[in-house]
Amino acid sequence: MPSFYKYMMQYRGANKNLAERKLADWMYHDHDFPKQSESYDEISQYLEWTSPFNEAITLFDQLWDDYLETKH
Repeated sequence: MPSFYKYMMQYRGANKNLAERKLADWMYHDHDFPKQSESYDEISQYLEWTSPFNEAITLFDQLWDDYLETKH
């Protein structure tokens, strides 16, 4: 199953929701982001320490639920 990072890369590009695209672009450019992780706790904790914008953690929670749906 692809990592959360790979799932998020679908949101990069001009035709996507601004907040989702902003988070995906930030993840892409952040060399320390846990790109191979499939762990909610690991990614959530990373975002809590390095959140790129105010809504990032709330958005991550919403996108994580969508990510889990694609895994089943």
